[in-house]
Amino acid sequence: MPESTLELSQELSRELPQELFRELPQEPSRDLTAANGPGLRTAVSRQQDPHGAAEELGQALRHAELGFVLFFCSAEYPLDILATALSETFARIPITGCTTAGEITPQGYERGCIVAIGFDRRYFSVAAKLIENLEGFDLPRAQHVTDHLLETCRRRALAPISGHSFALTLLDGLSSSEEQVLATLDAAFGSIPSFGGSAGDDNRLAHTHVYAEGCFHSRAAIVVMVNTRLPFEVFTTHHLRPCEEKLVVTRVDRERRRVLELNAVPAAEEYSRLVGLPIAQLDASVFARCPLAVRIGDTYYVRSIQRVNDDNSLDFYCAVENGIVLTAMQPAPMLEDLERVLGDLETHLGPPGLIIGCDCFLRRLELEALDQITPASELLGRARVIGFNTYGEQHHGMHINQTFTGVAIGTGREIEGR
Repeated sequence: MPESTLELSQELSRELPQELFRELPQEPSRDLTAANGPGLRTAVSRQQDPHGAAEELGQALRHAELGFVLFFCSAEYPLDILATALSETFARIPITGCTTAGEITPQGYERGCIVAIGFDRRYFSVAAKLIENLEGFDLPRAQHVTDHLLETCRRRALAPISGHSFALTLLDGLSSSEEQVLATLDAAFGSIPSFGGSAGDDNRLAHTHVYAEGCFHSRAAIVVMVNTRLPFEVFTTHHLRPCEEKLVVTRVDRERRRVLELNAVPAAEEYSRLVGLPIAQLDASVFARCPLAVRIGDTYYVRSIQRVNDDNSLDFYCAVENGIVLTAMQPAPMLEDLERVLGDLETHLGPPGLIIGCDCFLRRLELEALDQITPASELLGRARVIGFNTYGEQHHGMHINQTFTGVAIGTGREIEGR
């Protein structure tokens, strides 16, 4: 028996496709490969009415072979009403998603809308699982989640699981449990590549949500497993380069990701000295331009600052520990880096059918400050990126910041085996 209503709905959608869609308005038949890659459709609604927005997405995405819907939405919507509207519109079709700090649509960066992707069951076998009680998430639970997702995908696997599957994680962006959840999931995934993003709330840093089983949930996560014969590549990139100056975390509140002291000085005072600005001027735009990073091997993983507190401590988006050394980072041209990465993906896979992108909201703030949103949007649109601005990104079990992370799905010959 399926373990959740989400999985039950997925089984029903496989077993009753024709009965399900007879009562739904159908758009004229068209080639599913025309607008996106094989088996992929995308849609965006800018309607503020939740029922109108959900129906607009339904009209664009529904077809007899629709097997799964993934969406990203502004937290401005009344979420309880939107949850009901999405459930009614897509009926037994499994659907999941999260709230955002901005959306990436076919037109690039936007706000205040809903963007969605429809997956054709003939090209993608998709399973999803809701994880609640993130604080108590451990390896046995991670293994149980992963085993169940793999079993669900195998029931109608389109290709061998190994080499033909990837995982997407969507987490409550304010749960402070990302590291624990991601590390345990990564151990359970084994060789299956994974990526994801932390839900946002339009830069309010108050309430973030993921959606599954007909409801929006806080302090929860969604894991999506995708099996396909189509070529794909999971990737991550950032445009930040290390400087010489180092800061040592000398006092920390680990549970709250709060650094009290850097170099034995109140953290905000030492950071303000580093960036050459008074504490009163430290805000998200400064944090975006002047981040810190921890070095592991030869790789720098950004640890972005969230806010300054009244006691001159600093809250971070990622875990911080006593004794770690943080390296000051400086930005290189972001668009040059992004264009290079997107070009490399096209070289590897051919023209992309779709890129699901998780882009840190601090990167967007930097682009806005540099007046580069329009060229960035044009670049994302040409590359067929659909996604959202996050409060943190995930890549192969690591929780990271200020990156552009995702999966590129190709349009070339389906992979028969490796």
